[in-house]
Amino acid sequence: MEQQSLDQRRKQYASVAELLQETYGYPTWRQHLPPVDELVSTILSQSTTDTNRDMAFDALKQRYDSWETVRDAPPDDVVETIWSAGLANQKGPRIQSALRAITEERGAITLDFLADMEIDEAKVWLTRLKGIGPKTAAIILLFAFNIPAFPVDTHVHRVTKRLGLIDPDTSANRAHDDLEAIVPPDEYYSAHLNIIRHGREVCHARRPDCAACPLTAYCEYFQTGES
Repeated sequence: MEQQSLDQRRKQYASVAELLQETYGYPTWRQHLPPVDELVSTILSQSTTDTNRDMAFDALKQRYDSWETVRDAPPDDVVETIWSAGLANQKGPRIQSALRAITEERGAITLDFLADMEIDEAKVWLTRLKGIGPKTAAIILLFAFNIPAFPVDTHVHRVTKRLGLIDPDTSANRAHDDLEAIVPPDEYYSAHLNIIRHGREVCHARRPDCAACPLTAYCEYFQTGES
């Protein structure tokens, strides 16, 4: 991204952020889940709804009294327990593999040490775990520790692409770096949540409700007549 273009996108983001905050408020950070819980929950969230994720997470918590118990459980039992999340045959082994890897490297199932790492080092450590990509790593760092990492889910990717904050051919993985360069670090949390809310309520994947959108003055998708 060229410097001039980056400056323009930062100014555009500032205008967009102001309108999103007027519309949805300014979310302030709170820890949603403890770090390991966040890791497991985020793996469960892949390619499913929040409701199905929560059902599977709650089922794990009800069936097993600790993450050590989940780690050591028969794989088929874990898969059965999280079936409501979908793709359970993939997610169960990923969860157990991550818990084993954490244990082998740290001697216990804890991610608290990430708080003392540099951001890039923490991202690298997390993404070495099987099934943990840039989005999951950023969610863990931002939501569990308030470490400035910007998660890009399908809503964030779609909305920021339509706005022109990222290029049309920018992948979700690349968008993490591009948006971290555009959004001020102290706004990662509020921007992430407000953009997701806007994507769910207005900027739908199909038939976005442009008539109800406060961002049309800054939206390439609307300005080019694609809506």
